[in-house]
Amino acid sequence: MRYNPSMSPSDQLTVHFRLTPVQKTALKKLGVVTVYDLLYHFPSRYERAGASAHVRELIPGAKVSMLGTLSKLKAKKLWKSRRTATTGIFEDASGKVNVMWFNQPYIASYYPEGSTVKLTGSVAGTAEKPYLANPQVELVPAGAVSEGLFSDGDAGRPDIFPVYPESKGVTSLWFYHALQRVFESGIVGTIEDPLPDDIRTRYHLPDIATSLIYIHTPEKDSHAEAARKRFSFEEIFTLQTSRARERALNDAQISFPIPDAGLAAERFLTHIPYPPTGAQDRAIKEILSDFTKRQPMARLLEGDVGAGKTLVAAATAYAVVTSRPPERRSGTLQVAYMAPTEILAQQHFRSFIGYFKHLPINIALITGSGAQKFPSKISRDEPTDISRSQLLKWVANGEIAMLIGTHALIQKSVQFQHLAYAIVDEQHRFGTKQRRALAKKGDAAPHFLSMTATPIPRTLALTMYGDLDISVLDELPPGRAKITTKIVKPDARSACYETVRAELKLGRQAYVICPRIDEPDPKKWNAVQAKSAKSEAARLQNDIFPEYEVGLLHGAMKPHEKDAVMESFTRGDITVLVATSVVEVGVNVPNATCILIEGAERFGLAQLHQLRGRVMRSSHPPLCFLLPETKSTISMTRLKALESSSDGFKLAESDLAARGAGDLYGAKQWGVTDIGMEALKNPKLISAAREEARALIAKDPTLSRHAALAKRVASAASEIHGE
Repeated sequence: MRYNPSMSPSDQLTVHFRLTPVQKTALKKLGVVTVYDLLYHFPSRYERAGASAHVRELIPGAKVSMLGTLSKLKAKKLWKSRRTATTGIFEDASGKVNVMWFNQPYIASYYPEGSTVKLTGSVAGTAEKPYLANPQVELVPAGAVSEGLFSDGDAGRPDIFPVYPESKGVTSLWFYHALQRVFESGIVGTIEDPLPDDIRTRYHLPDIATSLIYIHTPEKDSHAEAARKRFSFEEIFTLQTSRARERALNDAQISFPIPDAGLAAERFLTHIPYPPTGAQDRAIKEILSDFTKRQPMARLLEGDVGAGKTLVAAATAYAVVTSRPPERRSGTLQVAYMAPTEILAQQHFRSFIGYFKHLPINIALITGSGAQKFPSKISRDEPTDISRSQLLKWVANGEIAMLIGTHALIQKSVQFQHLAYAIVDEQHRFGTKQRRALAKKGDAAPHFLSMTATPIPRTLALTMYGDLDISVLDELPPGRAKITTKIVKPDARSACYETVRAELKLGRQAYVICPRIDEPDPKKWNAVQAKSAKSEAARLQNDIFPEYEVGLLHGAMKPHEKDAVMESFTRGDITVLVATSVVEVGVNVPNATCILIEGAERFGLAQLHQLRGRVMRSSHPPLCFLLPETKSTISMTRLKALESSSDGFKLAESDLAARGAGDLYGAKQWGVTDIGMEALKNPKLISAAREEARALIAKDPTLSRHAALAKRVASAASEIHGE
């Protein structure tokens, strides 16, 4: 490491530290590029130093702190594992002991021969041949020993050591030493605090400089706790401020008036063969109420698998496509419906044709594969293929009342005349920029409805969707059969296949889900050893279900290939569909009543719940078989929770409590750090941060009086992409 005393938080780490290519890659992977990033790379946990000991007293398994000299440091490759190891000799007055660090070659050049050090770590090896494995190292200042600063117990010295998230090439110990250099530079005192003073005072939170010192070098547990509380609040408050500003910008816009929306929705609901559930009725009324307001609606519709979100979207869209634009005697207001995949876009296109075919309006579909319009001039009951250019003209002049599509909807070439209502399905798969792009497609701000079938714990929903009002569908339509979920042990596979065969003989269909597309590369030692969809499809066709047609669907296929497979499965030509999680969201084949999930422990609990939702589409009793590849206690506990409950919201809450939202949804997807995820288990903190953010934005909408917070909010807004 190379130290430059003139250090700034915005400096690249390469200015102050000599980094190998492997280290640069590892740090970038961890999101640590600047000195500021390094300061915000917080410990994942802390280890307490063991009792003071001497070499002659070492017992394998004990945690110890030792004072002595370090010599004969040498980096080498281990013969068997080929891992890099740094070895050395530690010596005190009672004897010598070997020391070893794995994958930390820089250690050999970092400590001069004969350095006086304090080592803290665990004793490995045997009673006859003990050694210290990966100990923390602290250089002892010259003269400290003779002055008695390191007597037994090390009174007044910190005995809590941080353990940092690592990546191949950069260890926790590297972070520890790098941060000591940063603290030596004194730049911590120059960092502006993004939390306003009055808010810090109100919640008894330490300032930014104190918090950074406390979180990286705590002298006692209360220091680390105070710092983590402060940074948890800071992250959630930053997110809530970003969301509050988004909402303020939304509420400053003007939307189209839809005066008779309630009457139109009532007419629609009298024509469907089944009444809405209480939850659907409540959600429809909340949306219709928003339609009467001057500012555009900004709402999230959250419903468990099969709860009927499409009906809510259809009833409210009906109210829009049967309304006239202001001062117009012909034509209607327009609706845009964006789905995450072509399969789903086509599925919704067919659904809305069924809902609206009695109306004198045009409905269209636009995807990367082409464009369609309903009705066709030849047949009133069928859609027809049309050119993209023709469709764009009809959308722009208002002749298309409802346009359904994929990301193609937000291309610059797609312009609406009177877009009054924008619906985005599976909101968590689109980012804020995509959402904004869709909202700018007309001559007024459209009402915006975001929908998701992923059950989201309330604290996470309030944080990530703080700019949206929330409607929840927490009951299923009547007539849906309850699913049976079973964990299948290796010796019960044959019985599982026979159960599926019995369903197939009744004319039903089945899904088989695999974690990966292709077989793992045998040359890559770290390749995921999981079943592949391609090999499993061949095995099932040849050895298990030779009398039935087995199909294959995965994300690497071209759109038209996926569509052809799904159409064959929908028609019943394919009986067993082997797929990756590409079928996770919204695919609707009511005749499919069985799903087998290979390597089930490799999927998140929420994702497993989504996957089994593919067979919860009819009155036929559905079956879900979980086939794990490992039997770890944590994995089996999660799978047993799925086995015993079909309530997605309860599963989401329990998974958040047990493992954290980063594991539940994927931290990268949400853009929230581990310390922010900790805060999601604290409803009071979430509520306080939300109220403080809204109050602040009401007083200072542009954050002109809070420059440090404005920078933090801008950074957070660019990082959060999983909505």
